[in-house]
Amino acid sequence: MDNPEHIRNIAIAAHVDHGKTTLTDNLLAGAGMISDETAGEQLAMDTEEDEQERGITIDAANVSMTHEYEDENHLINLIDTPGHVDFGGDVTRAMRAVDGALVVVDAVEGAMPQTETVLRQALREGVKPTLFINKVDRLISELQEGPEEMQRRLLNVIDDVNELIRGMTEEMDDIEDWTVSVEGGTVGFGSALYKWGVSMPSMQRTGMDFGDIMELERADKRQELHERTPLSDVVLDMVCEHFPNPIDAQPMRIPRIWRGDADSELADTMRLVDEDGEVVLMVTDIGVDPHAGEIAAGRVFSGTLEKGQDLYVSGTVGTNRVQSVGIYMGGEREEVDRVPAGNIAAVTGLKDAIAGSTVSSVEMTPFESIEHISEPVITKSVEAQNMDDLPKLIETLQQVAKEDPTIQIEINEDTGEHLISGQGELHLEVIGQRIERNQGIPINTGEPIVVYREAPQQASREVEGISPNRHNRFYISIEPMDDEIVDTIKKGEASMDMPELERREALQEAGMDKDTSQDIEHIHGTNVLVDQTKGIQHLNETMELLIEGLEDALDDGPLAAEPVQGALLRLHDARLHEDAIHRGPAQVIPAMREAVHNALIDAEIRLLEPIQDVRIDVPNDHMGPASGEIQGRRGRVDDMYQEGDLMVVEGIAPVDEMIGFSSDIRSATEGRASWNTENAGFQVMADNLQPDKISEIRERKGMKQELHPAIDYF
Repeated sequence: MDNPEHIRNIAIAAHVDHGKTTLTDNLLAGAGMISDETAGEQLAMDTEEDEQERGITIDAANVSMTHEYEDENHLINLIDTPGHVDFGGDVTRAMRAVDGALVVVDAVEGAMPQTETVLRQALREGVKPTLFINKVDRLISELQEGPEEMQRRLLNVIDDVNELIRGMTEEMDDIEDWTVSVEGGTVGFGSALYKWGVSMPSMQRTGMDFGDIMELERADKRQELHERTPLSDVVLDMVCEHFPNPIDAQPMRIPRIWRGDADSELADTMRLVDEDGEVVLMVTDIGVDPHAGEIAAGRVFSGTLEKGQDLYVSGTVGTNRVQSVGIYMGGEREEVDRVPAGNIAAVTGLKDAIAGSTVSSVEMTPFESIEHISEPVITKSVEAQNMDDLPKLIETLQQVAKEDPTIQIEINEDTGEHLISGQGELHLEVIGQRIERNQGIPINTGEPIVVYREAPQQASREVEGISPNRHNRFYISIEPMDDEIVDTIKKGEASMDMPELERREALQEAGMDKDTSQDIEHIHGTNVLVDQTKGIQHLNETMELLIEGLEDALDDGPLAAEPVQGALLRLHDARLHEDAIHRGPAQVIPAMREAVHNALIDAEIRLLEPIQDVRIDVPNDHMGPASGEIQGRRGRVDDMYQEGDLMVVEGIAPVDEMIGFSSDIRSATEGRASWNTENAGFQVMADNLQPDKISEIRERKGMKQELHPAIDYF
């Protein structure tokens, strides 16, 4: 642990069911931490009951192991991440703690939608990828492929992955060529289930080539195959040789994830991985131990963590005292005296920390917030069956939000419901189960509710908002923004926390004109307020109230009180009363709210619904019913093609119509289809469906049914 040159921090990431957790078992067995016989079936990293039951990974799990490479002992801190799209937030957070990502791809299925997503998450954090192609045994025994066919198929997988890496790193100046290659030793092949693996360096070392492997595999001599070329050696050697150690990685990663002063002493100690410097810890995960309370896991970028230190947590006042420090061994935590820079640590006592906090011994600029690629699209209401459990339920929900930032919790004041919003049906189902099982609170959950958005469709005229006392007037207009600008704001590449110059450049690059980008006063969600007024008295001191009224109006759009997105608001003029008493909150906020809503209605605001990309793999004779399932849900089929012995159907469909999809597709294809959905943002809903949907949402929220008289454009 004290020698950063021999530390590797890595994550294993892949599409769901491509074999990450099984592969991790092999590595643990190779390091002597679990028995060789049960590796591959034990799934040691799936520590929660529900993970073992469902056979999927839900929480990212950390483990530290040692491996001897070139006569030197190396410490490998590994994070096994989930593959299911609903738990993508865990993957993004894990990438912040590591320097290398081992991407696993199924040899038969090839690169899938989630493979692309996890690669993008790694590269955005400046994490170097290598590739392991798993399940090669299926090509030999199931598909009975000869050596030529097999090599062609494997090369296709490598080309697909490299094309993704090239496309994503084109615009990154600080990354040299990160594509993977067999000759370079950054690609491994093998079978995690049968525990054998090969790579170019291992073939040179053991003298085994694909011919020998196919012979042994066909003759069912899998044990001999495992003994002659064990998977764990191949993968761990690749990790030690091709992934950067913290000393090489941190100088490149720090500027990507930290916006502080690059010439400061603190920046130097982080770049040099100095264990004698000030302590800097980036928390990437919060877990709960029934005995020790909350455990914060994260990457130590500088200094040495020890018990009893008083540390600052970004965004909170005062300090927290460290109760214990340790490292993770799967589900267990080993306590140690100290954890120096360059390692992944587990700390108790940081009660104010949440996933994404910066913890340090001096007050400092915090790290960039961790940007999650997807946003919540589905909501459920939760209520306790017994009124006595209510306080405990509220506490548990707050804890859930702390552990998983991709979940949003909201308490509806009007109806008294607790609403949980998440990435998909499975996400919310798992959270609900855990509340019942771990906290022992029986709960009732409502039907899933889909989250909508509202957005202006055209430029509005200039609209006047008048305060209740008639003494203050505001003149604003609204227009829709380009998708590219909205994406830039969504990804956090342009925000109010940034220096003005950087923000201006980012927005101009995305296509905003120069004058507009110079006058930006405020960004709320993906909406932008531009102040185009000239020299109006008292406007500065009223601006905060103006913004409050504006945020209020944008959070509850005029159609169905759903959040507004992608609106560019221009403030043209304002008339303010001389006397501060007559332009207080009770005057300014309603005036602004009225102006914004009227301008949105003039800009023909429409409801947007969330949509999903759908991919179904299905045998030829079931293709009709499978594509019918998409079309019958207001979806459209974009592409159908043959891949191996299966047909692939690709298309998109609204999330609202996809509820209950899993049972329908099973019965339509006699259970022969495998499918995958991925959130694809929002699109405008058809006009003929708008009025019904709007009145349905208004009814659910207990609002009055009549819409504003000016909404007559559907």
